[in-house]
Amino acid sequence: MTFAAITYPNIDPIAFRVGLLQVRWYGLAYLTAFVGAFLLMRWVVHRWDLALSEDDMLNILLAAVLGVIVGGRLGYVLFYTDGEWLRRPASIFEIWNGGMSFHGGLVGIMVAGLVVSRMLRIPWLTLCDIGALGAPVGLFFGRIANFINDELWGRVTAVPWGIVFPSGGPLPRHPSQLYEALLEGVVIFVVMLWLALSATPPPRGVMVGWLLVLYGTFRIVVEFFRQPDVQIGFLPGGVTMGQVLSLPVLALGIALLFWAYRRGLPQAGRER
Repeated sequence: MTFAAITYPNIDPIAFRVGLLQVRWYGLAYLTAFVGAFLLMRWVVHRWDLALSEDDMLNILLAAVLGVIVGGRLGYVLFYTDGEWLRRPASIFEIWNGGMSFHGGLVGIMVAGLVVSRMLRIPWLTLCDIGALGAPVGLFFGRIANFINDELWGRVTAVPWGIVFPSGGPLPRHPSQLYEALLEGVVIFVVMLWLALSATPPPRGVMVGWLLVLYGTFRIVVEFFRQPDVQIGFLPGGVTMGQVLSLPVLALGIALLFWAYRRGLPQAGRER
């Protein structure tokens, strides 16, 4: 079989250095994602005329950052490692060695949102809908960073756009990181923006419901092109851990959409 391939750009994962300090693209991706998400959330709060102050928005952002980092890291060590954290608990905190899970981050940010919604007396689903607009920004930049880091590449392929990744062996592979950046980042963002721009704010829970449905669907599909994590491989039945974890996300999204459209609760700001 003849394999065509595109040359991997081989971008240095370190964006720049300041003395002994190394600033990596992965860190810049997280920073850009949080700033972009904050600006989008602030915009939709004003558009929906919700009673939230700048201090409220900063508290929401801080909760989101903590939820994503803590949840994402715990999700990774629980589902994507071989149990090293049991033998060496300190490895849980070694974020600099890589390893974050979207599914764990999703749980983390929702738990953090529940806490801050009680503190600020904001309906939890309204808070989730606000965050749903910023979520695909983080997904997009995160997947681009995965591509730059030469990680999470796809399965071997003969398609003309296959790429030979330096750490992936001599054969071209699907650039699955870019597939996810397009679907989970760009496409979901367009849908979220379309919902946010509707003449009347969508019912409470609709935006986060669509986020869960679209992410779950896209992740399950892309997993057919993505190489399973080497420490896990394929699960019984030929499925991957990403697909297994995405099924409840998809089911929850469908259930939430059914409930949200049926109840039709309006978006609401801070209770006074």
